[in-house]
Amino acid sequence: MKSKQTYLLALLSAFLLWLAWPPMPFTTPLLLIGLVPLFIALNSISGNAKKKQGKRIFLTAGLTFLVWNTASIYWVYNAISAYNGPAVALPVSLIPYGLGALLMTFAFWLYYRLGKYVNKKTAYLGLIAFYIALEYLQQTWDLAFPWMTLGNGLAGMHQLAQWYDYTGIYGGSLWILVSNILAFEAYKKFKSQTGYLRFRTAGIWALVVIIPIGISLTKYFTAEQKGTPSNVVVVQPNIDPYQKLENIPPAEQIKILTHLSDSIGQTNTEYFIWPETAIPNYADEDKIRNNPDFISLQNFLNKYKNGTLITGIESVKWYEDKRTVSAKLHQNGMYFDNYNSAMQVENSANVQFYHKSKLVPGVEKMPFPKVFSFLDGVFAQLGGTVGGWGWQEKPSVLYAQSGIGAAPVVCYESLWGDWIGEQVKDGAQFIAIITNDGWWGNTSGKDQHMMYAKLRAIETHRDVARSANTGISCFINQRGDVTQSTKWWTRTAIKANINLNDEITFYVKSGDIIAKILCVLAVILALIIPYRKWVKN
Repeated sequence: MKSKQTYLLALLSAFLLWLAWPPMPFTTPLLLIGLVPLFIALNSISGNAKKKQGKRIFLTAGLTFLVWNTASIYWVYNAISAYNGPAVALPVSLIPYGLGALLMTFAFWLYYRLGKYVNKKTAYLGLIAFYIALEYLQQTWDLAFPWMTLGNGLAGMHQLAQWYDYTGIYGGSLWILVSNILAFEAYKKFKSQTGYLRFRTAGIWALVVIIPIGISLTKYFTAEQKGTPSNVVVVQPNIDPYQKLENIPPAEQIKILTHLSDSIGQTNTEYFIWPETAIPNYADEDKIRNNPDFISLQNFLNKYKNGTLITGIESVKWYEDKRTVSAKLHQNGMYFDNYNSAMQVENSANVQFYHKSKLVPGVEKMPFPKVFSFLDGVFAQLGGTVGGWGWQEKPSVLYAQSGIGAAPVVCYESLWGDWIGEQVKDGAQFIAIITNDGWWGNTSGKDQHMMYAKLRAIETHRDVARSANTGISCFINQRGDVTQSTKWWTRTAIKANINLNDEITFYVKSGDIIAKILCVLAVILALIIPYRKWVKN
């Protein structure tokens, strides 16, 4: 097979994966065969006697993943260019476009190298372990951007992902990889064998596809919405994100939010959910009860005796010394952390804060701040900091005086199933997602972000109340159905009776155990390559 043909096959895989990716409707099953053209191309290369096979493997796989990633998250460029201009946006966008693609490509290159020393089944096991281990790295290191984890793709047809309450998204990644491997083997057998043997592998592939789908659909159609009902109002103020932080006074924004809340609030409403940075005033957390905006919020809640408000706010904490790696030195000689926070207010003196912890690399947090802490003085001269925004190390739950526990999730954090699982384990009975998706414009980014929240509902069996500044705000039930949603760029509020559930799923108990096991396996199998190449020889 010529190089041109292998590259065309790589592009075909990229196209199939893109076509299957959210928010495309009804095409999700293509994920189960999307990598087959790439496997055909790589098989042709590895069977060719030409030199530099490893380089061709790397470039061919790299073409698939770079095109797929870029086509699926093109909106990253929109978000950056709207604020910084094309000259800055283009090079910065190449990082999320290329880094994830590089890790995926590296997994396939390691699979090729391992295949030179072990049998085919072990090599395939290595591919699965390498790929998922590098996906897990994309979730856990300081350059985290787990948007394109294969298991997220089932958000497009969440009816097929009901078993995520056992496995989480890495179970989806495992299923998709195994399906593609078996589909490729079935293709080879169909071309090379005759009679029964020609179809045996295809039959195994069909079972691997059909059985999980059958289990999922059975769970979907028999699922019961568990828990006690609670009336919740979600507000979408639709304030231009590029205006709200500088040109619109916080008091005016609060007026919009309270008016929308009052328009549908009831005497039995227990929660009002306002979006990320709904109150952009850098409030001092230690003096919050004297803050005029906070007093306005309590005055609003006086009409709702059982009411609790969860709102986004930009908050500040002050220290006498550099207490955290993210703390910045102020001209008054004090240190401070600024947080992208969720604040809970109720009809009492009690007020609680949750600080966004999964920060966007480069935008909200300098990657590896402890490593680069020696540069803090340089950044301070430029008005910045190595640490960026402050964060909290562990997840926490916001408890109302009624005893209800809410899992506060700020924007980007909704991609971390294990983080939200810890909140549920600690007593959260529903998930409150607050976000500001207007940065991306009217692109598929906002739709993907909303659809990924369906997977969190399935994993935890928790209803989701999602408040987005400009859309899409919605309610999601425990099996991942969007029961009510708003339109993009619309000022509105919606309400629903959600279910407060106390059940703990297997996934919540075990977390991303599949990924962790495969990480260990990946290290063991990867060590075979240098051992066989150098040590044994």
